[in-house]
Amino acid sequence: MTGDSPSNGPTARISAVQEDIVRLRLTDPETQAMVKNEVVYVRPARNPDERLKAEVLRISGDQADAQVYESTGGIELGDGVEQSGRLLSVSLGPGLLGQVYDGLQNPLEPLAVAHGTFLPRGIELPGLDSTAKWAFSPSRRIGEKVTGGDTLGTVPEGVIQHKIMVPFDIDEEVELTWLRGGSVTVEDPVARLRDAAGVERTVTLRQDWPVRLSLPRRLIESKRSERLYPDTPMITSQRLIDTFFPIAQGGTACIPGPFGAGKTVLQNLISRHADVDVVIVVACGERAGEVVETITEFPRLRDPRTGGSLMDRTVIICNTSSMPVASREASIYTGLTIGEYYRQMGLRTLLIADSTSRWAQAMRETSGRLEEIPGEEGFPAYLDSSIKGVYERAGLIRTNDGSTGALTMIGTVSPAGGNFEEPVTQSTLSAVKCFLGLSADRAYKRFYPAVDPLLSWSRYREQLAPWFAEQMGPDWGARVQAMETLLSRGEDIAQMMQVTGEDGVTLDDFVTYQAALFLDMVFLQQDAFDEVDSSVPLARQKAQFDGVHAAVTRSYAFADKAAVRDYFTRLTGLYKNLNYAAQGSQDEERLLDEIAALDRTVPIFAHGADSEAAAP
Repeated sequence: MTGDSPSNGPTARISAVQEDIVRLRLTDPETQAMVKNEVVYVRPARNPDERLKAEVLRISGDQADAQVYESTGGIELGDGVEQSGRLLSVSLGPGLLGQVYDGLQNPLEPLAVAHGTFLPRGIELPGLDSTAKWAFSPSRRIGEKVTGGDTLGTVPEGVIQHKIMVPFDIDEEVELTWLRGGSVTVEDPVARLRDAAGVERTVTLRQDWPVRLSLPRRLIESKRSERLYPDTPMITSQRLIDTFFPIAQGGTACIPGPFGAGKTVLQNLISRHADVDVVIVVACGERAGEVVETITEFPRLRDPRTGGSLMDRTVIICNTSSMPVASREASIYTGLTIGEYYRQMGLRTLLIADSTSRWAQAMRETSGRLEEIPGEEGFPAYLDSSIKGVYERAGLIRTNDGSTGALTMIGTVSPAGGNFEEPVTQSTLSAVKCFLGLSADRAYKRFYPAVDPLLSWSRYREQLAPWFAEQMGPDWGARVQAMETLLSRGEDIAQMMQVTGEDGVTLDDFVTYQAALFLDMVFLQQDAFDEVDSSVPLARQKAQFDGVHAAVTRSYAFADKAAVRDYFTRLTGLYKNLNYAAQGSQDEERLLDEIAALDRTVPIFAHGADSEAAAP
């Protein structure tokens, strides 16, 4: 967050303290006022050098309630409060990529270097390094008319071209009166703008934006930018997601699941292999061990797109469960604002929030301390609208210069005991268009990713049907639907067999059960730790799907159930080995020949070609 400059002297006093919530009273309400979400600083009399950052949550006459982003120990009644006159904001500019921040955009590594592992209260640092030099290349000419969101030039930031834009809060056309290129810091002036009244404004590489306000809102309202209908999938290279439950570029998805179901591994796979330009990971209220693992693992991961470190195009915002509740609640908004900023450059951005359950619990704690009327399970009554407000900031946008940027948001949910009926999960399901429900039963069987294909859904499948029809074939949607039907029928037969045994089902039903199990084993499951199988390009996914679809839609003429079991067991082994074989390798050719040879040994009904899909 930006280092806000407080006003001269206290303008309010502490009148009450309840954990991290303080009540403020203006010293001169006739001439002073507070604004919701304004940043204020508490100055404890016991420690005059401390400045404890807080945010105004609620205003009532000359009083206001504020949440303090630090421990409130030692704050006394009558302590002074200084107003900053600014909303809680984030610093935007080159230097964000590769950083690890807390929920208030304090860079954690420089903090640790300057103050050690255990940070003192009231310490904050600028979100962007003010000493780093950037090579700014102007793309405009002096005398041109520009408006908020227009590009003035670019600086190289790692693997991307970082666009320097006219401040987003400028609504009118202004004249570019001065512009310079060269090596500059984020604080050095690079342009000056003059409005119709003759007032000039200096532009630097850095600009600030309030985290709780949607960054492109004013640009869209003034028709400078345009929100578009997502029509392209975000390819994750995970077969189960890309084929059965696709996520659109600029779309929303959630991954709820119980402890130990593989949420962290799945989100790491998506963030590593998804076809996006920038990844933002918000670790919101997770255990410190998981956050440390994320922080240490990402720099070591190889970026499959660039060959460098995955951290070079990643921003991590972490607030563990041991950090202040208030900053945990702010962390998601910080990540969203950074994501919107990169989207406005025409980049594809992915934000993964882990977990929104901890974020909602932080809201519940704050709401309780404010003595608000509770809703279901003690969550605030506005939980549903708050969750919708977060996911609505994702989307596909045509920016001022005509480029298209996307912000895709995936939130993980950690319902207690895997109960998907609890309020956070239900509110999330009503806000997103893709639901990847993790199953403890599948995780127990080591079926990874443990996404339950009979529980999950994606409303993007129909929305993206034209794209899949063009890229994967006109019958792609129908074939995928047939495979879903096969999985459902296979599960029904499996439930029946648990009661009656194999002898209680017909030979045809047993073939259907084995075909569904084969589909699950070789296509839905994917080895996250295998170099080849962990990431499957879309073209290879189609080839694998074609082979599996052909195998399960034949009309077999088996003599008995033993022959069925033997065939599908051998076929499953060959296909699983095929998944591990590098594309174009000799191993792949050999396995394909063995599969073809096995198929030639199996009797097929003559009318099999006319049989309905998924009805062996």
